[in-house]
Amino acid sequence: MISSLQRINKLARKAREDGLTPGEVEERAALRAEYLQEIRGQVSSTMSSLTIVNEDGEDVTPTALVIEKAIQYRNSLPF
Repeated sequence: MISSLQRINKLARKAREDGLTPGEVEERAALRAEYLQEIRGQVSSTMSSLTIVNEDGEDVTPTALVIEKAIQYRNSLPF
């Protein structure tokens, strides 16, 4: 689970019930930005690991995705 999500939810409840201080509004904005960055990273990681196969069983993965996979593999090598 994303670590900032609990605090985001707590601030959301407080905003509905009592309102937020200016500091809490800034904290909420920063936490939301962090949360969105993590989600985008997860989606990007998932998308870059996909292989697309047509009805005939042929790999029809777009060239850009194949190149991205190769770059990620190369960057993961220890040397």
